[in-house]
Amino acid sequence: MKKKSLFILLAFCGSTALAQPYKQLHFDAILVDAHNDIPSFSIERKLSFDSDLKDKTHSDLNRMKEGGVDVQVFSIFCDGAQKDPYLFANREIDSVYEWTRRNPGKMMMVKTPAQLQQSVKEKKLAAMLGVEGGHMIENDLHKLDTLFKRGARYMTLTWNNSTDWATSAADETTKGDSLKHKGLTDFGKQVVKRMNELGMIVDVSHVGEQTFWDVINTSTKPVIASHSCVWNLCKHRRNLKDDQIKAIGKNGGVIHLNFYAGFINSNYEKKSLAFLALHKPSLDSLLALKTQPDYAAIMVGEMYRDEVNVFRPHLSVLMDHLDYIVKLIGVDHVGLGSDFDGMEAPPLELNGVEDYPLITKALLERGYSSKDIIKILGGNFIRVFKANTVK
Repeated sequence: MKKKSLFILLAFCGSTALAQPYKQLHFDAILVDAHNDIPSFSIERKLSFDSDLKDKTHSDLNRMKEGGVDVQVFSIFCDGAQKDPYLFANREIDSVYEWTRRNPGKMMMVKTPAQLQQSVKEKKLAAMLGVEGGHMIENDLHKLDTLFKRGARYMTLTWNNSTDWATSAADETTKGDSLKHKGLTDFGKQVVKRMNELGMIVDVSHVGEQTFWDVINTSTKPVIASHSCVWNLCKHRRNLKDDQIKAIGKNGGVIHLNFYAGFINSNYEKKSLAFLALHKPSLDSLLALKTQPDYAAIMVGEMYRDEVNVFRPHLSVLMDHLDYIVKLIGVDHVGLGSDFDGMEAPPLELNGVEDYPLITKALLERGYSSKDIIKILGGNFIRVFKANTVK
């Protein structure tokens, strides 16, 4: 069966697909990954996404095809220490445009739902952009507008660092009363309103709780969490509490599950810190080369992969987070936001984008219908993309 439009796929009856092999259902569905960090990681490692990166990264162009990825939102990321974050963001965007220029038969830039459908019809990877960190607009709405014109279709309001106008989960939980403000300032609310006007989805991953609630009370459009999990199952500051999950459901938004072991398993980060302490010389040597700290930790994990594998969780743990959200707010509000190439340890079964079919297999084994799986794999993201798009 050829790939169909979202509307036809959503009408596809569940009983028929359940009788099919999981791979057929997987490749018939439109798979959207809402968050992949390969643009910044490729700059750090001096690698190109359209070359064979097997055993070097979680992602490359050919392996995305192998894994059935139809729509990839490439994360445009830099940490808070970057001196020229707006310029760095544009450098990453240039990289994605160059990948598409070199591979016109395999991928295309996508800015609208119509272009997304076209790319799926032509069996090309739909390359979308999401800005991870509001510091990249440098307190300038004109720069926000320019990033949108270049293709950014969501912006994560903060990374771990706060901006002058929005506080992050990291800062709200560690700095407390020393913060100058909590949540969105008046300018922060202007940013959210401008994003609504442009058709840029507001992303609440990484933001502090006060920022989250200010967004919910400000945005007139459905929001997303592009790469977050469930706080009640893993009490990490980056995860969402039940009242936040319910608010996203009421807003009509979608929570895209992060595959990072530290966000799905409460025991992982303690073991990871002990591992990094054991290999501090390797970490220090990478930091001395001005490698961004998060990527330095990823590289150390690659150097000693067998040691990390001992404490990586299984795919079933990630599926528990998905089940939890579905039971709380329904299947219309969950999707996938892997964080591939932005973390060192996904579940054991998911070593890269080529392993995506195993998620569909796991969903079938847990009793999800084909209609529900189609929503989870990409339909829910596309719905929010359409709801935010300005006609």
